[in-house]
Amino acid sequence: MRKYSTLKSLILLGLLAFGRTHAKIITYPAPDGEPLSEDYQLEVDGEAVDIYVARVTDVEDPPGWAIKPGQLGGPYSFAYFDMFGTVTVKIKSLKKPLHKLVIRPQFYGIDPKIKGNTITFTLKKPTKLSIEPDGRFEPLLLFANPVETDPPQRGDPNVIYFGPGIHKQRDIRLNTGQTLYLAGGAIVKGSIDIENSRDVTIRGRGILCGNDWPWRKGPGNMIGIRQSSRIDIEGIILRGAWGWTLVPRHCDTVTVTNIKLCNSKNPNDDGINPVNSQHVTIRDCFIRTDDDCIALKGVSFVEGRNNNVEYITVEDCLLWSDRARIFLLGHESRAEFMRFIKLRNLHILHQSLTPFLFEPGEEMAIEDVLVENVDINAEYWKPNNATAQFRNWEFITLRPVVNQYMHNKVPGRISNVLFRNVALDGAKEKGGYHIWIQGQPNNHGVSEISFENVTWFGQRLKSNSPQLRIEGNTQNIRFLAGATNP
Repeated sequence: MRKYSTLKSLILLGLLAFGRTHAKIITYPAPDGEPLSEDYQLEVDGEAVDIYVARVTDVEDPPGWAIKPGQLGGPYSFAYFDMFGTVTVKIKSLKKPLHKLVIRPQFYGIDPKIKGNTITFTLKKPTKLSIEPDGRFEPLLLFANPVETDPPQRGDPNVIYFGPGIHKQRDIRLNTGQTLYLAGGAIVKGSIDIENSRDVTIRGRGILCGNDWPWRKGPGNMIGIRQSSRIDIEGIILRGAWGWTLVPRHCDTVTVTNIKLCNSKNPNDDGINPVNSQHVTIRDCFIRTDDDCIALKGVSFVEGRNNNVEYITVEDCLLWSDRARIFLLGHESRAEFMRFIKLRNLHILHQSLTPFLFEPGEEMAIEDVLVENVDINAEYWKPNNATAQFRNWEFITLRPVVNQYMHNKVPGRISNVLFRNVALDGAKEKGGYHIWIQGQPNNHGVSEISFENVTWFGQRLKSNSPQLRIEGNTQNIRFLAGATNP
């Protein structure tokens, strides 16, 4: 394989600007000593691309609904490269037959040619795909990035630079004005810590890896950000979190773009958890976790700061949870408000519990939430070596609660939520995937909830839909434009 230099990358981008749109790719050799996938081989425009491995279910989660080691099969594979123009992708499956092949998101309409054990298709722009010969079991994740522009250089005093190779650095601390750069072909084993800083950037094409640490034994979060502002995180891959993965706490203006999370090694590996933070944007990311993909939390307070969870946007992302929720709002929260939230243009590839769980307590109000343009793949699946079949029992749950995480045993409330153009499709199981709205007495109700063009296996949601369950203190639950009350 070859790696284009920064100068060549810029020259290629210049040619593109002048209308030269023929395909160009940049590949990054894996470092010596890194185990590679034995399940697939990959070529892009005739050039071999190394395929990495991500572990799954190293341990069983003792409490609750657990997936035991081995039930999701063996490790899964992932590969990355940069591209512009149209490229041809050729994948050889070395172990699995292809008669059940699905390429997700199916929304993208990738039409592969299959010959024997080889898949061929074209990509016209950077994208993220899950190549699945056998559903969630041992897929190949494909991350086609745009070409980097203006990458930082070695020797810059404000840049911490990790070049190709394996680096072990348990704690990487970043301060105001610094950039951390993980070059393509770099694997950095450690964690990143930012505190009381601003204008910090993390970027590159390399991998931040948590494989060396067992469940709950790693150094903090893989990326932990506290009381900081104007933080940009772009392009890197995070693999094998030992706990919560990317966590802004009491932060303002955090932007996460084109990040790929290859988790599900351990329980409690939440993907991105904005905690008591404002103006957090998560865009164009791939997130696979064992636990919740994205969980908004308001668990602590800092004197003199805004402790609410506000102005959170998640858009243009691919999401996959093996055991828990896709979005969890309010489950562990003592903030006054969780509001001004937009979840839009999303593809939920695989999920096991409720995709949308809103459960405020401690008097917290969840309000002003938009969920828009979302497609969800529903499954009825049986983990390997399992005696029981696992399925999703709920689709959307809006329910103020009291739970074990709460100090003051009082529910919250929910208001002004719009679900628009949300489609659940796939393997239908009778009685599954309920929509559950349950208000509590007094000032702990659920009100002003609208469902506009929400479909359940092709059926538009209406007030008398059999899968809809509305209980307790609720007001103004509406079904709009294409899902009109009968």
